[in-house]
Amino acid sequence: MRLLITRPLPDRVMAAARARFDVTARPQTLPMDARELRDSLAEFDLILPTLGDLYQAGVFADVPQPRARMLANFGVGYNHIDVAAAKAAGLVVTNTPGAVTDATADIAMMLILMTARRAGEGERLVRAGQWQGWHPIQMLGLHVSGKRLGIIGMGRIGRAIARRAQAGFGMEVVFYNRSTVAEPGVPAQQVEMAEAMAADIVVIAVPGGRETHHLIGPAALAAMQPHAILVNISRGDVVDEAALIAALQSGSISGAGLDVYEREPLVPEALRNMENVTLLPHLGTAAHEVRENMGMMAVANLIAFVDGQPLPNPV
Repeated sequence: MRLLITRPLPDRVMAAARARFDVTARPQTLPMDARELRDSLAEFDLILPTLGDLYQAGVFADVPQPRARMLANFGVGYNHIDVAAAKAAGLVVTNTPGAVTDATADIAMMLILMTARRAGEGERLVRAGQWQGWHPIQMLGLHVSGKRLGIIGMGRIGRAIARRAQAGFGMEVVFYNRSTVAEPGVPAQQVEMAEAMAADIVVIAVPGGRETHHLIGPAALAAMQPHAILVNISRGDVVDEAALIAALQSGSISGAGLDVYEREPLVPEALRNMENVTLLPHLGTAAHEVRENMGMMAVANLIAFVDGQPLPNPV
């Protein structure tokens, strides 16, 4: 069967795919454009897409009888795929949960520490040759240990963040989740969203999609404290960037740590100009073994599909 892999993947993943399928490997690192998306549905049996490959309803509408039968997404997040439209067109959709959990939780903790302790600002100071030496009130930040952490979204990644924060830093954990979480895995209290947002540090860990688009907007940000920081490792459009910028500029929150953005790779100039904002280029799963595991999971989904076996990770 003909398989399109839309972005370069680790060598082990490519070898595993080529051992089973007739693979076309797209060499570009940027997302597919509108024509490529439509052509892929007409020309391939299977597609392994990833973040930014916008398989939205209009794409499926333009290819009413697609050759493609499956989208094996590389990544746990799949808000770039209109799953309902894909299924209506006869395609199954899978993703790669589990493989990304610990790496993404690690990035959340890194953003917490970098933002709270002003690490990015400090490195820029040193690199610019402007550091004049240590003194007792230089670059004072927020002490993380023992603080209250609010987690928005207590799925796999939210729980992994809670474990790190509670065990490693003695943080008090509260969380908001749309459904009841009977066992969060650590001492933690489920609360209403406003109370979670009122913590010293708030981490956003919900899935992307229509239900969470701009979940963190003016009302949610208004519940935060002036000394608090916001960290987003979920999807960029979960946070209303305009509202976040306004909150940072007004001083109603102290800082932010971001690994994702509303219109990636566009990062607003206002955010880039703020010293109290830590900005990463979507590094959440950027470890070789993690990306390799994600790819092997996507290939396993593909093989199960063509063999008529139950899908390991259906969406």
